[in-house]
Amino acid sequence: MLREIVLDTETTGTDAKTDRLIEIGGIELLNHIPSGREFHRYINPQRPVSEGAFRVHGLSDAFLADKPLFAQILPDFLEFCGDATLVIHNAAFDVGFLNAEYARLGDKSPPLIELASVVDTLALARRKHPGAANNLDALCSRYGIDNSRRTKHGALLDSQILAEVYIELLGGKQTTLGLTVESVAGPAGPSLRAAPVEHGPRPTRSRLTEAELAAHTAFAAGLGEKAIWRDYVGEAG
Repeated sequence: MLREIVLDTETTGTDAKTDRLIEIGGIELLNHIPSGREFHRYINPQRPVSEGAFRVHGLSDAFLADKPLFAQILPDFLEFCGDATLVIHNAAFDVGFLNAEYARLGDKSPPLIELASVVDTLALARRKHPGAANNLDALCSRYGIDNSRRTKHGALLDSQILAEVYIELLGGKQTTLGLTVESVAGPAGPSLRAAPVEHGPRPTRSRLTEAELAAHTAFAAGLGEKAIWRDYVGEAG
């Protein structure tokens, strides 16, 4: 079974050498299907949140003051991730901050995360949509994913949204191969079962804008009743 953790973080700023992690969120995928298992922790960074970072995520110094330190949440985080592959948008940023936090632990540091072992959804998106905007909001718009709750960045919410984006980048929900995760996990964890087979053609989501659909409708109407394709439709019916 393929196990992946879709991960996101929030920080006090943009420099991993001096800034700190303040939030980690993760979603477990089993064979590209959300299992329902999640990880979410806020962290006391022991330093002020920069003004620019606060505008992005809205996490204040006062809110973070009573939260645990990174070293205190690390065992739970490592247990949740296990040996799963990490899936991160702009992986170099989050991995840089995680490895900086690891390094601050000295002899108690876990092995650093190898960037090459992480699935970077930003790199996937750039290969699939070269020259286009590939931030999370742009990808949600492209794939018709509802991100209306995303008024501020948040590690858990962004992980949930990124999991949907990741599945679309892989080719859509058909990548599950008709498998779903049982809602009740057994002793060995969540199990997979075959989903009911739907007969007949599957509906597809249009990628056209309203203006493009209107233009196509006008074009088709202009062809008139004698259009060749109308004869084929009549024969097929």
